[in-house]
Amino acid sequence: MEQEQNKNSAKNRIALITGATSGIGKATAILFAIEGIHLVLCGRRQDRLDALQKELAKQTKVTSLTFDVRDKDAVFEAIDSLPSEFTNIDILINNAGNAHGLDPIEEGNTDDWDAMLDINVKGLLYVSKAVIPGMIERKSGHIINIGSTAGKEVYPKGNVYCASKHAVDALTTGMRMDLNPYKIKVGAVNPGAVETEFSNVRFKGDSEKADAVYNGFQPLVAEDIAEALYFVVTRPPHVNIADLTITPTAQASATVWNKD
Repeated sequence: MEQEQNKNSAKNRIALITGATSGIGKATAILFAIEGIHLVLCGRRQDRLDALQKELAKQTKVTSLTFDVRDKDAVFEAIDSLPSEFTNIDILINNAGNAHGLDPIEEGNTDDWDAMLDINVKGLLYVSKAVIPGMIERKSGHIINIGSTAGKEVYPKGNVYCASKHAVDALTTGMRMDLNPYKIKVGAVNPGAVETEFSNVRFKGDSEKADAVYNGFQPLVAEDIAEALYFVVTRPPHVNIADLTITPTAQASATVWNKD
């Protein structure tokens, strides 16, 4: 058993995590560091990246890149600038993503639409495009896209956010097909309700509305998803977790909830 666990360990592999400064990305970085995975932390907030890098450098090798996934040129420049010891990225966690607004389609804000499509879809594509060539060259790698239950079903007023996560679902399948000849694993982890900064962003800082989302039930926390991601990246070479959906017990669907 011990020999099998060592064989499946991700220790000393290099993981690039987008959106690493908060929520699922931060929790995943912390767990991966504990398990000896080397890290490339990516985000927009330099102060948070610096603090997290300093904290995790006590446990593993860490570097950080500051860029907005919406900025195509910045993505490629940042990833091209990686120190040589971090260039062979084994694991890519496409975690950066946001929801903006919760409006019926006729009242939707086009800036919100642009933000969701640019971050959730185009940003994922830009980062993947920058990382995939090295994986193809080595015929090895693992890409995990953070999707959502919103990519599995549409709910009222979810319109463009749900569309963006449905796109992630389709891209994950397409990437898995296209990269199959190169022995690259591709899968998605799709969380339901997770209590992070997500709702604060969606409601544009209205903490009362954000807090109300989680009233009456126990939501997931970021660490729940981090643990699932670690499980996914430590499967044997012949095993790929293609699609994993995780919800709180209270959430049966987008519209069916057991709340107190």
